Amino acid sequence: MKDHLFWLSDDQWAQIQPLLPTDVRGKPRVDDRRVISGILHVLKIGCRWVDLPPEYGPYIPRLRENLAEPPLRITLPLTR
Repeated sequence: MKDHLFWLSDDQWAQIQPLLPTDVRGKPRVDDRRVISGILHVLKIGCRWVDLPPEYGPYIPRLRENLAEPPLRITLPLTR
């Protein structure tokens, strides 16, 4: 894991995970923790979606998943 990437801590993930849907039908969900960490990385660093490091998942599915879901409004400290 690269040091410059942002990953949710176990405590942060424990606060977010209960808010995510569990009864999703159709296409299997991607790794929610990886996707949300990628979203927070974009917000923290200010890069474009297309420039997001591949550790957060492939660009097209990541964009499609994020556009399909309503925005998740959570306030988390972005520093550890």
